[in-house]
Amino acid sequence: MWALLSLAIGSFGIGMTEFVSMGLLPGIARDLLATAWATSQADAIAQAGLLISLYALGVVIGAPLIAGYAARFPRHLVLIVLASLLLVGNLLTVLAPTFETVAIARLIAGLPHGAYFGIAAIVAADLLGPGKRARGVSIVMSGLTVSNVVGVPLGTWLGQVAGWRTAYAVVVGIFALGVLMIALVVPSMPSEGSRSLRHELGVFRLGQVWMTLGVGAIGFGSFFAIYSYISPIMTEVAGAPEWAVPIVLVATGLGMTVGNLVGGVVADRNLARALVAAFVLLAVGSAVVGVAAHNPVTLVIAMLLFGAISALAGPAVQTRLMDVSGDRPTIAAALNHSGMNIGNSLGAALGGGVIALGWGYVAPAWLGIVLAVLGVGMVLASFALEKRAERIPVLQA
Repeated sequence: MWALLSLAIGSFGIGMTEFVSMGLLPGIARDLLATAWATSQADAIAQAGLLISLYALGVVIGAPLIAGYAARFPRHLVLIVLASLLLVGNLLTVLAPTFETVAIARLIAGLPHGAYFGIAAIVAADLLGPGKRARGVSIVMSGLTVSNVVGVPLGTWLGQVAGWRTAYAVVVGIFALGVLMIALVVPSMPSEGSRSLRHELGVFRLGQVWMTLGVGAIGFGSFFAIYSYISPIMTEVAGAPEWAVPIVLVATGLGMTVGNLVGGVVADRNLARALVAAFVLLAVGSAVVGVAAHNPVTLVIAMLLFGAISALAGPAVQTRLMDVSGDRPTIAAALNHSGMNIGNSLGAALGGGVIALGWGYVAPAWLGIVLAVLGVGMVLASFALEKRAERIPVLQA
């Protein structure tokens, strides 16, 4: 259990560094883009939002390349190196003097993100053994969800009070603790052999890997379409004061924490049913948010439920990727987080698009229904194609 806890500490740090940036954008813009801030605060904040996109870009690029290259090395050693790189990337964020150098630091900080999660998920699954693999994945991912309950709200408050760099300094301390604990308590585990990066990248030739990545990107896009705009939904639609926004964020994080753990148990029982049920419920949850959005109390309750539902699919998608990757589980597991970050960008962009069309701040909830239904369709297609492929050799024989 101590080994799993040490891995979860690393995922807690990742969750905090990824999501705390959203609450700190005004402070970052005021500090690093003073000229633009003096002209237009909205434009300066929008420009600072590039830092979030660059971190996500780092995740998308780094996940397959680092995980593919690192598959030949012992996993225990790789996790120490990746957690150290996450520490360095956030330390550079603290020390970088200009917006341009902070932008480079955020890109660097994002590079090890997916590889860390992917390798940590495989280690956790191996530690718990057959029949409990998804539960091992959910424990590692619990650090990410708990960070949304504790780390992100506290980090945002600390950054507002003591300066935005202070929040990232706390993240550095979390990764330092993670490196120490991984080195001390995670058992040594063998590598996957002397495979080349080219061999590992062969995972992209597997159709089921692409299908599962699409499930994650489109399905999770449903969550991010709503979550990205929860602040204006809370203040402009529900009519709540700005200080109430952290309340709905904490409620969402609490729901995600519970949903993630339940999702691990359910996925171990029946992976296919868990995926279908998760995305069906995600469509229902999106509709509930849309209906509940006009009252702050009902919105908080709806987001608590929506957070729980959105996290149900996480362990199942991660486990499915490991199952369909053949002899390349490390890179496939890491790719899950590339898919999720594509979903992050896709959901936020499409959500912003329907708002820009003048459909209102509740429109992302209706969009979420569409994306979740597409996710259901892709899950059903994936398993149908798999069954068809299994029958073909029998018919030929």
